[in-house]
Amino acid sequence: MGSWLQIRIDHFTSTRGIREKIWVTLTIVSFLTIVTGFGLTFYLYEKFYVENQKEQLLQQGEDLVAEYYTSHGGDSFYTRLYWTNENSIAEVVYIENAEDLQSGVTIQDEKYDTIINEEERQKLLNNESVVSVHRFPSFESNMLAVLLPIFHQEQLSSVVLLYMPLQDVYEPFESLRLILFGALMLLILCIIWIGKELTDRLIDPLLQMKNISHKMAQGDFTQRIHVYSYDEVGALSESFNQLAYSLEMVDEQRREFLQNVSHELRTPLSYIRGYTEAILDGVVKDEEEEKRYIAIIHREVDRLNRLVNDLLDLAQLEGDSYPMKAEPIPFAQLVHDVVNRFQLRAKQQYITIKQEVDEGAIVNGDSDRLEQVVSNVLDNALRYSDSSDTITLRVVQEGYNVLFSIEDTGCGIPEADVAKIAERFYRVDKARTRKHGGVGLGLAIVQQIVEKHNGTIKIESELGIGTKIIVTLPAFL
Repeated sequence: MGSWLQIRIDHFTSTRGIREKIWVTLTIVSFLTIVTGFGLTFYLYEKFYVENQKEQLLQQGEDLVAEYYTSHGGDSFYTRLYWTNENSIAEVVYIENAEDLQSGVTIQDEKYDTIINEEERQKLLNNESVVSVHRFPSFESNMLAVLLPIFHQEQLSSVVLLYMPLQDVYEPFESLRLILFGALMLLILCIIWIGKELTDRLIDPLLQMKNISHKMAQGDFTQRIHVYSYDEVGALSESFNQLAYSLEMVDEQRREFLQNVSHELRTPLSYIRGYTEAILDGVVKDEEEEKRYIAIIHREVDRLNRLVNDLLDLAQLEGDSYPMKAEPIPFAQLVHDVVNRFQLRAKQQYITIKQEVDEGAIVNGDSDRLEQVVSNVLDNALRYSDSSDTITLRVVQEGYNVLFSIEDTGCGIPEADVAKIAERFYRVDKARTRKHGGVGLGLAIVQQIVEKHNGTIKIESELGIGTKIIVTLPAFL
């Protein structure tokens, strides 16, 4: 039985909506509240009020019996009997002849209603009081009866009977029951109102989430849930809105990324196609001009190659599965090697490269990727420096970290662009960048590599003064 009930409950909870579950729960709670309220009230009334009436009747009967023994059944007893009958809520009867009890016949009143049964007769014969509830046909209702025996010469001689309809006992409860019924109805209305508010506050945000999730599945990430509460539903709604915002940003970045990639690919491809068609169509007659066209094509192919390699590097670095080696690297020597490769280019641009490095600085990391970091930041510095400018590279170990910085005296970066300079395809001066071949991926790759090494990158720049990039990497200890 228990397992069957559990199966039915599990089936109901798995196939019904939250709104229906809440209303079913509230209905059950309301029903149990009504039943418990009426039952508890009736029990307490029965326990205290009815019991109190029984005690009062019993006390009045005991007083009459005591008066009988005191007056030996004289006039004062009958006076007290009549007075009690007039002032009590019960009917008071003195049964003077108890011979029927001795003969085993039940006592009857003048209407021949049975007053006591055999068991109660035995209690009276044993000088015990009797409190009982009987149905008197002549009254057509249950009666509360109290019988007290009077003995003479150790024999039951008479009985004092006090009785009253239970309807009179429960009559005060009728008005109380109406009050209780009204209170319970008010409680049910409150439960219904609370249930409606609860379901609205709980279900409406969930319905909004359902509808918005369908729109998000179709690519619309602009929708938001409007819930202003500080409970779990409000927190869930806030998290959902944050998710929608994040997806919107990712979608926007994806669109921007595709636009940038397509634009960066389209430009060199246009050059390559245009110049190759000119050569193939025989437009170029001069050999020197043809060589110049081929050189341009070669330059654009190199540019395409760099772009594709940078995109592959960035895609690998942004993933979680890219392996990053951890080995001790003499960082000063790595910087020297990179600078040597760029010296010819620096001389051609009349730019001075200075090195202030701690030869003992050892970094724990991937040498190939860290070499890419130094190459990218130095390439950027050369790209945005003019003739007679100076680029200074510094390496110093501070505690558990190695600080690598590169500072130039170039054109600098506007303050508003500093925070975005490491984003993919972000360019401060698009015309200048395109002229020098940059596509805005170098610093994005640097940032990913540094973060993979549990390091940090900081960019300081002032327009017209220069730029300083500080990379902090974990030292090998």
